Amino acid sequence: MTPRILVYGATGYTGKLVAREAAARGLDVVLAGRDAEKLKAVAEPLGFETRTVLLDDAPRLRATLEEIRAVLHIAGPFSATAAPMVDACLATGTHYLDVTGEIDVFEAIARRDAEARRAGILLLPGAGFDVVPSDCLAAHTAARVEDPTDLRIAIAGIGGGVSRGTARTLIESLGDGLRIRRDGILQRRPNGSLERRFDFGAGPTRGIAMPWGDVATAFHSTGIPNIEVYFILSGGVPRLLKASRLATPLFRSPALQRFLKSRVEAMPEGPTDAARDSTRTFLLAEVEAADGHRARSLLETPSGYALTPIAALEAGRRAATGETPVGFQTPATAFGADFILELADCQRRDLE
Repeated sequence: MTPRILVYGATGYTGKLVAREAAARGLDVVLAGRDAEKLKAVAEPLGFETRTVLLDDAPRLRATLEEIRAVLHIAGPFSATAAPMVDACLATGTHYLDVTGEIDVFEAIARRDAEARRAGILLLPGAGFDVVPSDCLAAHTAARVEDPTDLRIAIAGIGGGVSRGTARTLIESLGDGLRIRRDGILQRRPNGSLERRFDFGAGPTRGIAMPWGDVATAFHSTGIPNIEVYFILSGGVPRLLKASRLATPLFRSPALQRFLKSRVEAMPEGPTDAARDSTRTFLLAEVEAADGHRARSLLETPSGYALTPIAALEAGRRAATGETPVGFQTPATAFGADFILELADCQRRDLE
């Protein structure tokens, strides 16, 4: 039996998927969150213990973690929830992992590297679909050239819908615009302002730059100073993104944020089992070197919501059993670029 892992946020869409996967794998997991009745409904059929604790109750949170070796933090938006959990993990010597894709959260946790090393713990944000496959692919492709200077990642096949938690996070990001990295520095651009064509093997397709987590993490994993991430989008979505740049300041309004988040509650909790399990995702990494050489590698994975429970629990298991370095890490720096290939139904091939 592995040391205990606490899953915080177990009553949300992704949290329930993680709990089911943990039960299937026979892991020693404790489910935690804010609502005792909702926790009971998730935990009892799976035979798990529960802990009810609020993130702003620091003494109780620290006491909850005393018997825990690793926390898998699932409750977003992580811009609001990551810091108190990281604080508690540093105080109790508990490894911290989450499934964020929020650029500013990655950067904030990276700044706590020295604290984590002194405490002897791992800080690993992005242990799910954001950003395990793309981070591992970036590290693999970067290693194929000398002195890489530019990285572009394109992601296709991300349909099937989003969970309410993801929708809330997306709403928070509407006022931020596009994020890219130039000369090692995070920079903002207007929404829909960068386009590029990518060939996944069936001819060029249109990609629109988006503010994905690798703009933060791939820099720490590879040292590449110029990073952009694109989604392959079709129909009227690119036009809507371009049009939205004029409304970006409006999306920063607290009143509009509250209104949009209130509408999220009318959404389905997340993609259906059929949509989640039938979707395939393709990721393409292109790396250019100072001498002009280029490497391209393609990765195929299950959908984001199907991959996240598998990736996050395997990362949590390795952290709990002491198979990881300490300090701030990305998936690739913690487990290596081939970590993604150790997960079910993931294939990678080099294109050039």
